[in-house]
Amino acid sequence: MATFLFDKIIFGPVKSRRLGNSLGINILFNNAKYCNYNCVYCECGWSGEHEELFFPTASQVSVELEKYLKSLSSDSIKPDVITFAGNGEPTLNPEFFEIINKTVELRNFYLPDVKIAVLTNATQLNNPEVVEGLNKIDMPILKIDTVDQKEFELINGPVNNITIEKIIDMIILKIRKPIIQTMFLKASFDDYYFDNTTKRSLEKYYEVLKKISPEMVMIYSIARDTPMEGLESINLHKMQEIGEEIEKMGFKTIVTP
Repeated sequence: MATFLFDKIIFGPVKSRRLGNSLGINILFNNAKYCNYNCVYCECGWSGEHEELFFPTASQVSVELEKYLKSLSSDSIKPDVITFAGNGEPTLNPEFFEIINKTVELRNFYLPDVKIAVLTNATQLNNPEVVEGLNKIDMPILKIDTVDQKEFELINGPVNNITIEKIIDMIILKIRKPIIQTMFLKASFDDYYFDNTTKRSLEKYYEVLKKISPEMVMIYSIARDTPMEGLESINLHKMQEIGEEIEKMGFKTIVTP
């Protein structure tokens, strides 16, 4: 199925299903996906091998962001959130911490009411600078699609022996105000059927949410093209049921079909 990549450092604002008017920042390559996950539903397609790695530098990102912020006029569409997303996992950029610092400075000067978000798979929380950067922003949005290791490997395709248990432990220990983002879906593999909305899967997921005690939970399902065939989105009624259960635990929840 068709997927796409962002070809600029700054893109948007785009209308985000969860964040409103979102000004995107891509701090990875502009012609290829770069991620230590290989999620079956990723709109950027499959991860691949790269001979040369040219990440945008902190200086390049700040120049482009300030250029955009200076261009805003009284009738411009103002972003609600500045969002680090783009072509893969943003915390893999070696200058992530410096980029966050410069972004916070520019946000504070030009648009102090706008929030800063990072969409991350939380695999780099063993890096103190990544942790410090995520704790410095308003919305560290951390991906947990399943808490079962086998399902995690099937759906998220992690590399380097990453375990979902370790990710959960690091979130609990290191992120002060985590926001959890979860993709709910069904998928048919050659010899396995995945569904993270089953009673068993949800019970384990709810227990993990209680341990993390997130500031917010964002749940959503497939709405764009995916690199893998055979994926099914979850209907709105079921998503709302899940959202209501999470709300009962005391966690603010945003439900997007």
